Amino acid sequence: MKTVILQSHAEEALRPWVRRCLASVKDWATQIGADYRFMHDELFDHIPAWIREKVAPQIVIATDLARLRLMQNALQEGYDRAVWLDADVIVFAPGQLPLPDGPHAVGREVWVQGSHGDLKAYRKVHNAFLMTSREDSFLPFYADAAESMLARAKPPLVPQFIGPKFLTALHNMTGLFVEERIGMLSPLALRDALEGGGKALEMTLAGHKHPPAAFNLSASYCAREADGVCNTVADYETVIERLLNSSA
Repeated sequence: MKTVILQSHAEEALRPWVRRCLASVKDWATQIGADYRFMHDELFDHIPAWIREKVAPQIVIATDLARLRLMQNALQEGYDRAVWLDADVIVFAPGQLPLPDGPHAVGREVWVQGSHGDLKAYRKVHNAFLMTSREDSFLPFYADAAESMLARAKPPLVPQFIGPKFLTALHNMTGLFVEERIGMLSPLALRDALEGGGKALEMTLAGHKHPPAAFNLSASYCAREADGVCNTVADYETVIERLLNSSA
């Protein structure tokens, strides 16, 4: 199948550790024989201007819709399969990450956070990884429903409005195909990965049916306190190094 891997990020916010994540995805694309496309703000050319205006300053909401329209456009161009990965996804074990079978796929989110003095894992799905194909009927529905929701909604809107929140609700009702090998690290799990292990990381891994080969690193939490931890830019760089070395 003719496949394209799609990514986007604002040029002015491209930190070195994010560039390493992008490089890992580009290398993975080469290994699986896929084309690779990276873009900056031209991503938003795929959605109406009123959406960006309505959801400002939660630009992530506009991004969540733009990626869907971008994927649809790739299929219209002639690709058999289109794949989106967020810029803060690190593929650390590319040899263990073939593209899944099936018409579509979403990523697995196991979010571990503090709860009443202990830890709790919330098992969901995420859109930091999305795959669609020509025979997919889910993506057109998801994209149109998301745009309709934005047209009807009244600000302010939560960042996850048409992303993980809506996607998880759809998954719970319809049973989407989930790529268990592409996960997500919460701030507590990332801190454990930095320290060589811990309960939060163990709970994260236990929530996956298959060992992860890639993680979304939750860039929005970089240098921002959450659950009593504040992972710095240097921490992110170290975690990336350790993840890459773990599969070497």
